[in-house]
Parts: sequence; structure tokens; C-alpha cells
Amino acid sequence: MRHASVPTSFAFLFVCTGNICRSPFAELLTAHLLSGRLGSEVRGFHFASAGVGAVVGSPMHPDTRNELAAWGLADTYAGGFLARQLEAPMVDEADVVLTATVEHRTAVLGLCPPALPRTFTLLEFARLITDLDPGPLPLDPIQRAHALVRHAPTQRGTTRSAKPADDSISDPMGRRRKAHHTAAQQVTQAVTAIAEAIAP
Repeated sequence: MRHASVPTSFAFLFVCTGNICRSPFAELLTAHLLSGRLGSEVRGFHFASAGVGAVVGSPMHPDTRNELAAWGLADTYAGGFLARQLEAPMVDEADVVLTATVEHRTAVLGLCPPALPRTFTLLEFARLITDLDPGPLPLDPIQRAHALVRHAPTQRGTTRSAKPADDSISDPMGRRRKAHHTAAQQVTQAVTAIAEAIAP
């Protein structure tokens, strides 16, 4: 969502391939973590996800959905989730687009090139904002989220992962339950860092 003045809302868009594992897990857990930190203030935040090759209309993969049980989200929230295909308007309306892999980031920018300054892999964004000096950031959570997106690219020249693959979360589809657990752990670490940066 583009804002001409002081922003009053902030929209997340998480992207993976089928929109049944990594991106819905990130969407639901980010919403849960920020809700826990912000209470009623979370109403200004919007959470969505989509897939570049979505299994449209499908629920979350059961193995990934089970990973939400630790937060009590496996039934109440995940039970109503249905996958959807990524479309350019979704990207245009998002204040930050967080992808599972570098390839997904490329796909997002293929749909909406102007989204470059606000499109990151999930792991990349978490890494970049963790190294930001929090001192100059606004205290208001929504304004702070926008500031994090603005300032994150400035860290790209000073904070790097060991290799590009380190900024990607591997696809657990077609693999054993352990792969879903590993992907969920990576997502959890990243979105926890994001929630803490927005609402310290």
C-alpha cells in the first residue's frame, strides 16, 4: 500500500511456490507474534501470502500445518487457509514482499519491477533489519515497520550472507516431515526477528 503522508497501515505479503507450506506458515506466525506484542494495535497490520505456482484453493500441507501446533494455530487459524496464485496487484498493494527464496524474489520483480526496494527474501530481510541501529527508528509500530523497509536496503552493502543460498528456505514439498520442520524453524527464526524489530 503506497502512502502519501504518515502511514496508518502496513501490509505484509509472503511468497513461496505452492502457497501451502512456507508462505502461509510465515503469514500466520507473523500475525500471531505481532498480535501478541501489540494487542489491539495489530489491527493496522495486514498479512497475506501467495504462490508463484500456487495449488489454488488447497489447504496448508498437513506436515507444515502441524508445525503451527506449538502456538495453538494449527486448527483455529490454519484450518481456514486456502492457497492463492500470486498476481501483480497483490505485490503493488504490499508494503513489503518477503519471499522464501531468491528465485521467488526474481519472480515477484518480474510481475512488478517497481517493487524492488521493498522485496526481499524472508531470511535476507530479517538479517538486514537485525543489524540496523534501532535508535533513529520511530516508536509507533506501523511507522517503524515502514522505516525498517526503507532502511533495510542500505544494509545490503555492509551485511551479507555467506552465499546467496543462505538467504533461501528450501522447499519441503515431496520430502519427509523433517524437511517441513526445518523450513518451519527457519521461518520462525526470521519472523521472530521481524516481530521483535517492529515491536521491541
